[in-house]
Amino acid sequence: MAGVNLCHVTKSFPGDVVAVRDLSLEIKDGDFVVLVGSYGYGKSTTLRTVAGLEEITAGTISIGGRVVNDILPRRTVT
Repeated sequence: MAGVNLCHVTKSFPGDVVAVRDLSLEIKDGDFVVLVGSYGYGKSTTLRTVAGLEEITAGTISIGGRVVNDILPRRTVT
């Protein structure tokens, strides 16, 4: 596994809808993290941005020390 770092991440959708606003979060290798909140608070959108399924509007996402903002998700073969 690798650490995940979100630095001032924002995700906006058309129509001035902001799903995630200025989120900074450091998850170290081996940490266990749970995102909790009411409907519409950006939990799923945050996970989708980390997975690369949604492009972020601003900020950076790093996995294992590597910025992954512009890397497309892919299916890995084991």
